Order: sequence, then C-alpha cells, then structure tokens
Amino acid sequence: MDSLLGLNDQGESAARALAPVLMPGAPLSQTYDYLVPPGLKVEPGAFVLVPFGAQTRIGVVWDAPLGGSDKPVDPKKMKALAERLDVPPLPTSSLRFAEWIAGYTLSPLGMVVRMMMSAQAAFEPAKPRFGVRLVPDAPEPARMTPARRRALELARDGQIRAKAALAAEAACSTGVVDGLVASGNLVDVVIPERRFPEPNPDHRATDFTPAQEEAVHALISAVHCTGFSVSLLDGVTGSGKTEVYYEAVAETLRRGRQALVMLPEIALTGQFMSRFTARFGCLPAEWHSALSPAERGRVWRAVATGEARCVVGARSALFLPYSDLGLVVVDEEHDAGFKQDDRVHYQARDMSVVRGSLGGFPVVLASATPSIESHVNARTGRYRHIVLPGRFTGAELPEVSPIDMRVNPPEKGQWLSPVLVEAVAGTLRDRQQSLLFLNRRGYAPLTLCRSCGHRFECPQCTAWLVEHRFRRRLNCHHCGFSLPIPEACPKCGEKGGLVACGPGVERVAEEVHARFPDARVALLSSDLIPGLEEMRRIIGSIESGDVDIIIGTQIVAKGHNFPLLATVGIVDGDLGLSMGADPRAGERTFQLLHQVTGRAGRALTKGRGYIQTHMPEHPVMQAIISGDRESFLEREIDMRRRGLLPPFGRLAALVISARDKDLAETFAREVARRAPRADQIEVLGPAEAPIAVVRGRHRFRLLVKAPRDKTLQGYLRAWGEALPKIGGDLRLTVDIDPYNFL
Repeated sequence: MDSLLGLNDQGESAARALAPVLMPGAPLSQTYDYLVPPGLKVEPGAFVLVPFGAQTRIGVVWDAPLGGSDKPVDPKKMKALAERLDVPPLPTSSLRFAEWIAGYTLSPLGMVVRMMMSAQAAFEPAKPRFGVRLVPDAPEPARMTPARRRALELARDGQIRAKAALAAEAACSTGVVDGLVASGNLVDVVIPERRFPEPNPDHRATDFTPAQEEAVHALISAVHCTGFSVSLLDGVTGSGKTEVYYEAVAETLRRGRQALVMLPEIALTGQFMSRFTARFGCLPAEWHSALSPAERGRVWRAVATGEARCVVGARSALFLPYSDLGLVVVDEEHDAGFKQDDRVHYQARDMSVVRGSLGGFPVVLASATPSIESHVNARTGRYRHIVLPGRFTGAELPEVSPIDMRVNPPEKGQWLSPVLVEAVAGTLRDRQQSLLFLNRRGYAPLTLCRSCGHRFECPQCTAWLVEHRFRRRLNCHHCGFSLPIPEACPKCGEKGGLVACGPGVERVAEEVHARFPDARVALLSSDLIPGLEEMRRIIGSIESGDVDIIIGTQIVAKGHNFPLLATVGIVDGDLGLSMGADPRAGERTFQLLHQVTGRAGRALTKGRGYIQTHMPEHPVMQAIISGDRESFLEREIDMRRRGLLPPFGRLAALVISARDKDLAETFAREVARRAPRADQIEVLGPAEAPIAVVRGRHRFRLLVKAPRDKTLQGYLRAWGEALPKIGGDLRLTVDIDPYNFL
C-alpha cells in the first residue's frame, strides 16, 4: 500500500506511484487512479486537489481502489495529483463508516463522504481576524468624548476585541473605535484563534438517587469494558437521564477519548450547555446548522485533531472526523428528527450503533419513550436495558385527563374546551405556568371563500396553503411557496369573504390573548422565531418564570425543563392518529403526547395534563391517560410482529417522480414489472403518493417488505440492474427503513 500511495523510496519511481482518489459529492462509488508526484506524501484519508474533467476538485485518497474498469490505463494519459491540502485526513474509521453507510443505504459513496466534509471553511486558507488593543501609556486623544472615554475604559483590561464588539460594549459606533486607532490610543492586532477548553470530568460531583447510582454504575461499566455495547437508558420524564449519562461522558474523557452527544433539536442545546458547563466546567463544542461557516470550519478541524474532546450536535455531528471517538450518546433517541430524508437517507440513531460497532466503543440511547425498535432490542438482550422508574426530585408524574370534545365542546369559533380554559385560569390564579400544545404551525391549515368555496392550494404541491396571519401570508409547508393574503377571492372576486378553517398555534394564541389579556404569553414555533439565539432567549424567559402561558408546536416536546410548569393542555390529541398510511402513527402519537404532558410538574408543583380528543376510547389515548405504557407496547409490538413491520421485518420505499404525471406513472409501472421474483419479499404498488405532487413533481411510491433475515439491499441492487436507464426528468429515490410515508 505504501508503494501504491507513493510513500516508499525502495526502487519504484515515486512519480509512477498511484493513489486511488474518491470524488466527494459526485454520485459515484468508484475511485480514480492519479500519479503521485515525487516528494508529495499522501496517506489514506488525505485531502488532495486533482484535475477531474475540466475542473480541479477536492478528492480523498482511499486505501484501496474501488470499482471502475479492470482495463489498464495508458500511463501517458494518467493525470497527477495537483497538491495535498493542509487539512487533517479522514481517519480510517471514517472511511469504513462511509463504505458501510453507502452499502446499506444504496447511496453513492461520493455522496456519503461529502457529508463528512460539511465545513467548507476547513478546506480554505485560514483568514486572520483583526481586532484592537489598548496602547499602554499613549497620551489621551486631543478630543475626548464620552463615547471615546467609555471605549478606552473597556480597553484598559488589555484584551483584544473586534472593533464591532468593542463598539457594542461601549455603546458607540465603530467610527469612534477607528478614531481611537487613528489617534494612536488603540492599535490593530491579529486576534489569536480561540482554542476549545478541555472539559474536566472531575469538576463537580453529582448527588444521585439509588436508582440513578445503579444506572451510572451500569454505564461506567460499559465504558470500562472498552468494547462495543448498546445501552438503552429508559427513564420517565424528569428522571435525570442527562446527569446519568454525563457520568459515562466523564469516564470517556478520563480515558483520553472523545465523546459525542446527539440531540434532535438545536433549541435544546441552550439548556444542555448550561448543565454541561455546571458538570464539566466549560462548554463543549457545538455542531448544528446555526453555526457560521467559519465556526463550522473551526469545529471540524478541532474534532479532527482531537482538540475538541466533547461534541454536542445534531445528527450530522456523527459524520465529523473524530480522531479517537470513544462514546456516542443519542438523547431523545425515539425522535424522528434523527432521520434524514434528503440525498443520503439514513437514521442517525441506527448509524450511531453502526459507528460504535465499527469503532469498538459503547453507545447510549436515552429516552422517556424509547422507539419500538429499541424496546425490542432491549427485550431480546441485544441492548442493555437501564430503567429509571421515577423522577429524581421525587415528584409524581402528572395526572392526565381526557376532555371528550363530543361532551365538552368549545364555544363556537373557539378551540379550547371550557374544561381546559378553567384549568388554565386556575393555574394563572396559582401563579404557575401553563402549556398549550398544538403540532400545527401557522394560523389555520386551510383558507376558503365562503361565497364560491374556492380553496387556496399550492400551485406546486397537492397541499393547502397554510395561513400565517402574523405575517399576512399563505405558505406551503412542503415547498416554501408563499403569497400575501389577498383582500378578495381570486376566483369570484368577493371581498371580505375569505374564511380560515381549523386552528394552528397562532389561532390558539389569539384565543388565549382574548381570554387572558393580562397573561404573559410565549409562542414557540419554528417559523416565528428568527434564529437560535432568540429561541434560547425565549426558553430562558420561560425557565425564569417571566412567562405565564406557553403555546407551542413539537419544539416544546423535546427535553425542556420548565420548573414552574403545572398544567399542560393538548389542543388536538387526535391529530397524529389520522396518518393512516404511516405504520408508526400510533407510536409517534403516544411518544409525542407522553413527552408533552411529561413537561408538567417536574420540580416545584404537582403536574396536570389535559388532552382534547374526539376518541378518548382509542388505545393510544387510553395508554396515555392510564399511564399503562407496557400494555400499549405489547399491543404495538404484536401488531408489528404480525405485519412483519420493523423491527421484525424490513422496509424500503421507492419513489418515482417527474414533472409529467404520465411519464412518472408509466415508469413506476415499468419498475414494478421488472421486480425480481423472490420468496418472502413482497412488492406493493405503484400507487400515487398521499402527497401526490411536491415542488411540481408527480410522485408514485412502491413499498418493499421482507423478513428480517432477508438481505434487502442485494435484492434492490439486482432490481436496479434490471431497470432501463433513468434519464431526463425522471428520478428514482430509494429509502431503506423509511419514516416518511407521504
């Protein structure tokens, strides 16, 4: 391999040594051989610049040739590596991980490796940042203004600050700072690059309950075993799961290895960061979409060099080039946010287990409502099952009551039952907090004309436009199409005849403001909050008691700890149960309702939960109301087993799309016709997708079902080889283990 990569000097000319190079981002799984120029040292995982067609692209040196033709290439036609980039190489574990994911998801290896390079700034020359520092003993400027005096007083501490930062602290303009540079009182200097602090595993000891102590011991034992294992940390809401798995992180750090904690929602990282700092004395490295390009590059390099010891991030953090990863924790492991449905389709929870298996280290899955897949793996002994049965404060779980909307309907034009209104009013009188949950953004899911019945539909999707009254727009939540709310019906011209049908969180907020005008209300919805910092600010105000009533979508269901929250009301508990095409609809609804109601009564007060429903007799509702999780799980697991659904069977979805409906449907039928015959593998469809058109593309779906012991990927590869060439406007997407059935 050394001679192949041009590392030897034993006889073979270095100029004729070859390096197999993979092209990240290209829809290819093969490498291309390049000549290694004399004196250039490369190794597997190294990033290089190579000529590729008419372009110069970044490639990754692989440790063995992949795919391609066996036909020898004329040496005179071979191209040479242009240069090696000054970037840490991908470790061998990342190469193997990329190959595994490509093989499992049937994705081009180049697309998978591109996910490992999601920090463009890491591959560019570092740009120096400039700031200013005080010049000691410099005479005062001839013209001393109050603004200049404030800036100089701040600068006396000798720190280097960016001009904008100093101006913000001194409440002046950057022109004032420039004037002080011109007068010789401040000087321009390069700002040193910040290093990531090293978390101290012994910074603070935590007092645990006996149940928590037992869980801590089990997780630390898994780290001590220095081998692959999976532990399911199954604890009720408020049981202290985070503090428990922190001890596994601490033990990993003591052993000099890196740790990764994955969260499904970046809004969670604010509370998480505070708790992490209290335990370890500093912040971890963050990784999520809200980071600036420069910060992403800094984190990527720090992870690759080992400087960043602990990373907290979204699902894409799994693909960072860890130099010595020793633990992965997947918090809220049940959350559908860990599934990626774009380009490379993967489930980050499952890929974390694969990463641990390849790297030989422990994985911890934590949740108050673990997925059915994880439950079954725990029951069969594949995962260690660690249970936290009670809240660490000793508080009881909230009492959950159904509100039968057939018996206690809301007033006309309203959406909150009198029972729920009185519960919120009583909570306000007790100076406690209430949460109203509705998993529907916007003001109303449908707008129609009362004169002619015209309904506002997205011109690019088979979906209604959602009214967002706060922004005065109608939006499509599938493709992003948007238009201003018109004054008149575009079909009949009637003015003032448009009617909003059904509630979204904005409409609930409108009703709350009308009923409780003096209450302090916070509305948590991703489309109304401009950025991560604003989200964290709002959550902080809720924690500190500056909010009386919280209204939110699923953002509020994900791990937040609101000590003063006493009452939770689910505005529409039936919403998720209408997803008839989704085999996980019952499980998802149970998880969501349990998580939301579990926000109540975690610390200082007794919690109460109310669920508005038209189906209180539904098994999911009965399980939530009675708190009988085990009966629900038994029923759900039995249904999955009988239907050969995951985890007892395997599923794959094939989606064919085109702008022309006939073209998409004809090709979908041809795909189905060419499906190989195989025992126990069933092909369903094609059928028009429930959302038949998205972004102007008509969609047809096929679903493949197979027993767990069947190799679904091999079947799909053989099927793909039998298909005619896909070209023009046609697209075929394969999703192994689909979560989206729309």
